Amino acid sequence: MRTIGLIGGLSWESTLVYYQIINQRVRERLGGSHSANSLIWSVDYTTVEDLIFADRWDEVGALLVDAGRNLEKSGADFLLICSNTFNRVADEVTRATNVPFLHIADAVGAEVSARGMRKVGLLGTRFTMEEPFYRERLAAQGFEVVIPKREQRDLVHDVIFEELVRGILSESSRDAYTRIIAELADEGAEGVVLGCTEIELLISEKDTGIPLFPSAQLHAEAAANFALAPAFDAVAQERSAAVSPHAL
Repeated sequence: MRTIGLIGGLSWESTLVYYQIINQRVRERLGGSHSANSLIWSVDYTTVEDLIFADRWDEVGALLVDAGRNLEKSGADFLLICSNTFNRVADEVTRATNVPFLHIADAVGAEVSARGMRKVGLLGTRFTMEEPFYRERLAAQGFEVVIPKREQRDLVHDVIFEELVRGILSESSRDAYTRIIAELADEGAEGVVLGCTEIELLISEKDTGIPLFPSAQLHAEAAANFALAPAFDAVAQERSAAVSPHAL
């Protein structure tokens, strides 16, 4: 099993989701009391939040590069940034380290493509919705990406930073998000990407009439699959032999 290196704390609310899903998937695949080999480097969120609002992305990149290098030195076999917004500096982390990097937009885009959708909506921070680093990486996989109107983007962004990263889940915000998703559906979106890892703490498909793509869940599942890729076959064969008539 490969050791997963998680750059987390972006925020810790969603990093917890990553840890839970990764270990659940490993246990489902390998059985028994198996869990993932993983390392977490969790940053102080206020520090990086202040930097991104000051447009000091070079310093954010330096911090996350340092986190990635420390994880690599500690034995991580591959890395991921537990965030959509902070994958804005994914290229810097990739260049500075010598292990594979799993980009969150690739995990999300693969699921959208697998379901054959041609047009999806995107919710996230203002950085994720409006800047090209995320939308273009998704669209490169062969589907159209649309975002809400300006005032709706402001609302989505504000709820993330004022509520969700602080663990606040309000019915009024859930209702507002649901209305925005419904409007995206009216504009032709076949599904909506929850392009902020905290959003899936607030809303799920039971709240909407349209498929949702929870980015943290999809990214965590991709990490578990990558970690198990070489090990799963061997473990599965071993377990199969244990119950085979030829082994009796």
